[in-house]
Amino acid sequence: MKDERTNRHDHTHIAPDAPPQPRGHSHAVAPATFHLHPHAGHPHGQPARVPASDAAIAVDGVCAGYFGRDVLDEVSFTVNRGEFIGVIGPNGSGKSTLLKVIAGLLPVQCGSVLVFGQRPSPEVRHLIGYVPQSESVNWSFPVTVRDVVLMGTYGRLGLFRRPSDADRAAADAAIAQVGMQDYTSAQIGQLSGGQQQRVFVARALVARPKLMLLDEPIAGVDATTQHAIFTLLEQLKEQGTTIVATTHDLSCVAEWFDRVLALNHSVVAYGKPQEVLTSETLSATFGSHVLVSPVLPA
Repeated sequence: MKDERTNRHDHTHIAPDAPPQPRGHSHAVAPATFHLHPHAGHPHGQPARVPASDAAIAVDGVCAGYFGRDVLDEVSFTVNRGEFIGVIGPNGSGKSTLLKVIAGLLPVQCGSVLVFGQRPSPEVRHLIGYVPQSESVNWSFPVTVRDVVLMGTYGRLGLFRRPSDADRAAADAAIAQVGMQDYTSAQIGQLSGGQQQRVFVARALVARPKLMLLDEPIAGVDATTQHAIFTLLEQLKEQGTTIVATTHDLSCVAEWFDRVLALNHSVVAYGKPQEVLTSETLSATFGSHVLVSPVLPA
């Protein structure tokens, strides 16, 4: 007869809204908490409010997450065409989830997302360039820089069409645009972190998107590469591209972004850097311990 004790375990099950504090640990930011609530009374699909005609992105009452748990809690904001928007918040606050929702890579549980007035369906994704976090990429995969950048054309080509000479020329132009023309045939895994990040920016650029979504584009790169990436993004903005980038580096926020979205599952604040980067807002966003005090321009 099977001993029922073999089926016992010492796991502790907790409610989604009550994560434990690990013993002997200190946190620089408040621990992220998931929440779980019914969405029966929430609108789904069409926006509750009609966005402005110049809105590149209209997020209205969005709840979204994973495995039935919401990471985003009724998030609403709009981004005008040609704006450069920064998203700040602690780890687990929903920054990456928000970009995936806008890109159409993750469905919403309630609310709506419009990109240039349309839902982020496959028909609209060619307008969007998405750069994921570098840590989510398998850098050991044996592909060259040109191979990676050509992947940015697949959304337009489809899975079973080979890139044309024009596509290869566009890839080489995008590689040159990010300053990686001397590494076109290099294996992606042989590059430095900053070089790899530039390649993935080029992959997003090759399709000439109207909207760029970048998840921590300057994480783990040196100051020179940070400046080069932001200078490139600023040039794209001047050409009319709308840009949304997440970052943990508050020191760059005031210098580069037109507006800042402070996010911790829900919107804490949204406005110009000098309006958002206050001690009160940063404390509400990151918890009681804020490690970086950004220097705002006079």
